Amino acid sequence: MASGSVVPIQPPTYGNLITILSIDGGGIRGIIPGTILAFLEKQLQELDGPAARIADYFDIIAGTSTGGLVTAMLTAPDERKRPLFAAKEIVPFYLENCPKIFPQPRGPFPSLVKICRALVGPKYSGKNLHHIVRQNLGNKKLKETLTNVVIPTFDIKLLEPVVFSTYEVKNDVSKDVLLSDICIGTSAAPTYLPAHFFETKDSNGNIKSYNLADGGVAANNPALLAIGDITTEIFSGNPDFFPIKPTDYGRFLVISLGTGSSRRQKKYSAKAAAKWGTIDWLYNRGGTPLVDIFTQASADMVDLHISVVFQALHSEKNYLRIQDDQLTGNVASVDVATQENLNKLVEVGENLLKKPVSRVNLETGLFEPVTNEGTNEEALIRFAKLLSDERNLRLQRSPNSPHYNKPK
Repeated sequence: MASGSVVPIQPPTYGNLITILSIDGGGIRGIIPGTILAFLEKQLQELDGPAARIADYFDIIAGTSTGGLVTAMLTAPDERKRPLFAAKEIVPFYLENCPKIFPQPRGPFPSLVKICRALVGPKYSGKNLHHIVRQNLGNKKLKETLTNVVIPTFDIKLLEPVVFSTYEVKNDVSKDVLLSDICIGTSAAPTYLPAHFFETKDSNGNIKSYNLADGGVAANNPALLAIGDITTEIFSGNPDFFPIKPTDYGRFLVISLGTGSSRRQKKYSAKAAAKWGTIDWLYNRGGTPLVDIFTQASADMVDLHISVVFQALHSEKNYLRIQDDQLTGNVASVDVATQENLNKLVEVGENLLKKPVSRVNLETGLFEPVTNEGTNEEALIRFAKLLSDERNLRLQRSPNSPHYNKPK
């Protein structure tokens, strides 16, 4: 990619791979994938020039909760039809705005203040989140993203997931809503931020109402949603994927970024939980056990499923899951937005790059280092080369590209 190039990603039919990026939910821990994405984009720029951006390389980017916000930041267009944010700007954005979104209680008994807030309503008003998101995303709508995106939410009135997908927008205009509304909805974690209500219209002018809560209720790890979206498009005969078959998982290239967990710390026990009441399930040890459990379970089940499929097809090297499951203390929280803790999360992301590539053990559920695959940093360098080669191959083959090499 030449410096200054703005050629959009060409369809997979002109290449060899289908490229997917997925970003988990996790509140302030979005700093961790933000750090990793900055490294990946830097590698792409070294290969293809300083104009390279994450959205130029992925057929679909999926994000839940904080990952949904990152997805929108990477794919929403500016006035030049380029991404609003470079990947290197994500972490500074979080460092500046997280203390505003999650203001910390002051006084001699901050923990007591948190408990009292949890009893009478969400811990945070959401006003600053709404203002920051709307200020940055403006009037951009879902169909305007520079590559395909999928962002899950959950409608608490209908008690069913609502997935906002650029592919679905083609058939359901009621889902072509403001990216800011989607981001606020997918981030509305129960007990932390208020549910989000807004309305839109369908193709017949009928009012469509949304009553949204956190996307982590539906899919805290949205990688499988992205794969499902692609598979549905292949089944439906979308020419962008011809002649790819729905079972061609060996052609999928997936990078899935976690936001960290404290799974190895054994935070809760059955003996203790057996005595818990409602308050304990909603607030215990500085966290929210009920939310922790269903978001962790959601993320792990997706990783287990994808790992089984890719290992069965001997395509393990096409699936990179980067996750730290050894977080402790405040860095494991989703909302302790002190400057000290936010800086520690940056360190977690930087250290994670230096750790060995790990895969989930299908029996224990724990991440274990993989022999002879190097560090996450080295794996991302390898993936950057694959992504660059795939993009350039499509540019050469696509008649819609100025770099098209017409067959002789």
